[in-house]
Amino acid sequence: RRNGIIKKAREISILCEAQVSVVIFSSSGKMSEYCSPSSTLPKILERYQQNSGQKLWDAKHESLSAEIDRIKKENDNMQIELRHLKGQDINSLNPKELIPVEDALQIGLTSVRDKQMEIWKMHKKNERLLEEENKQLTY
Repeated sequence: RRNGIIKKAREISILCEAQVSVVIFSSSGKMSEYCSPSSTLPKILERYQQNSGQKLWDAKHESLSAEIDRIKKENDNMQIELRHLKGQDINSLNPKELIPVEDALQIGLTSVRDKQMEIWKMHKKNERLLEEENKQLTY
């Protein structure tokens, strides 16, 4: 029966040039669906919501959608900032926008130099210890 209903939906979509969407849940919970090739289920649901005046999504879903959009925008901004810090796409920046990039690079450079100095000191310390050990072994 399920295949027959989906077949009829496909026929209506082709013969009547209609946008059709069918979602079927069996008693076991298995889902079957069909959507016209020229459309998608979200587009059909949005059109249904506009024409019927009924809200399909509650405020919680709308706020989650807004949160997702906000996070996507924040992610895009962070990707742009990361490209700027890598030295890419900096021609589009004005002088005021270049100052924080320069500051971040300066802080990074200081951090790298500090780490380099720490490693150098540790290397020198190990070298001195090895020399002392070598002197003790020679006696």
